[in-house]
Amino acid sequence: MKVAKFGGTSAASGEQIKKITSIITSDPDRKIMVVSAPGKRFKDDSKVTDLLIAMGNATFANEPTGELKEKILNRFSSIAEELSISSDIVDDIKQTIEQILASDQPEHMKMDALKSVGEDSSAKLISAYLRTEGYQAVYMSPKDAGIIVSNEPGQARILQESFDALSRLRTQENIIVIPGFFGFTKEGQLMTFPRGGSDITGSIVAAGVNADLYENFTDVNSVYTVNPTIVDNPKEISTLTYREMRELSYAGFSVFHDEALLPAFEAKIPVCIKNTGNPDSPGTMIVADKMPQEKCVVGIASDTGFASLYISRYLMNREVGFGRKLLQILEEENISFEHAPSGIDDMSVIFRETQLTPNKEETVIRRIKNELNPDMISIDHNFAMIMVVGEGMNNTIGIANKAASALSGANVNIEMINQGSSEVSMMFGIKANKLHQAIQSLYETYFG
Repeated sequence: MKVAKFGGTSAASGEQIKKITSIITSDPDRKIMVVSAPGKRFKDDSKVTDLLIAMGNATFANEPTGELKEKILNRFSSIAEELSISSDIVDDIKQTIEQILASDQPEHMKMDALKSVGEDSSAKLISAYLRTEGYQAVYMSPKDAGIIVSNEPGQARILQESFDALSRLRTQENIIVIPGFFGFTKEGQLMTFPRGGSDITGSIVAAGVNADLYENFTDVNSVYTVNPTIVDNPKEISTLTYREMRELSYAGFSVFHDEALLPAFEAKIPVCIKNTGNPDSPGTMIVADKMPQEKCVVGIASDTGFASLYISRYLMNREVGFGRKLLQILEEENISFEHAPSGIDDMSVIFRETQLTPNKEETVIRRIKNELNPDMISIDHNFAMIMVVGEGMNNTIGIANKAASALSGANVNIEMINQGSSEVSMMFGIKANKLHQAIQSLYETYFG
């Protein structure tokens, strides 16, 4: 059995939906589809989920929502017309939106309900189209499928009992179409996963039915060794491990939400990234383990928007609990950290700049000065993180030397480096304005 998940571009229009239904029906092993909300049809188009969120925000601000609602319904109307299916489904979608907007639910519950409309409507339209084409297909809501989640609006997590409930789907004869992105609590309340959550749903369903393969269809032939907007025509990656994919997706690769593969990883189900527009391409396989390779680096990922907190104090290493006290201050100010490289007299903490408002920055610096009495403290902004990724890096001689030489050759200063005990990745911190030349030089060194 295969579970196939289709992203937003794959469900963006009637034409795209015809492609994905052709993919599903071409292989009898593809029994379950997980679908996203309609994405962009062209560069300046809007994703349906973004329109739904905008409508929710307008509602909470007591602003008009008529134009946004019309845009959303027009998207679904256009898809129904292209597929030559009844407009009754669009009428149902309109009624659902109006019921949500008129409900007296708390704002966070109402927003989750609105966000789910995109995926839910996609699944209903796709299952209806399959039936008009003569296939036995059913729409199945996450509640009926058995996707039970925690009570955390916008940040739902799957509960273990879901996997037993999902296992019964393996015996279904029909093609099952399940909307991604949301589930239901034990009390029956709808909750969404974080953005990118349709990938999470696909992984959960694949694990629940113990699929032989989880196929994730998107708009690229494979995962690339580096961001193709930085390097022209980069090499494709044929095979990755889960750990490598986790590192790459965390550090800016946009193929997956960085926690999406966890259920499949735990169930050791292989994943294949494939292209809706070119389904015969082999894609990229993501597996639990693979044979060691002499050229262990598989990819280079990067992301911007980081800040670095630097703190120095003579004999810091002699003071028991110094690091704990520093991290406790960040915890109490609701700041999570990404990396924390340190020396004997100094320590750096890397975090996302979005967590740091000017007022919070002032508070953090004041508290550290008052509570830790450092010799020096500073916060630097506009950092970029680069991750060189590959299994077995700690047993391969010369990986760090190659990276340092590549960055030096590109006239890029390394602000920090962190590998520690990781077998899978090496992190470099640089100034964000040097990112493109750094990536291009690293690519040439490892793959050119």
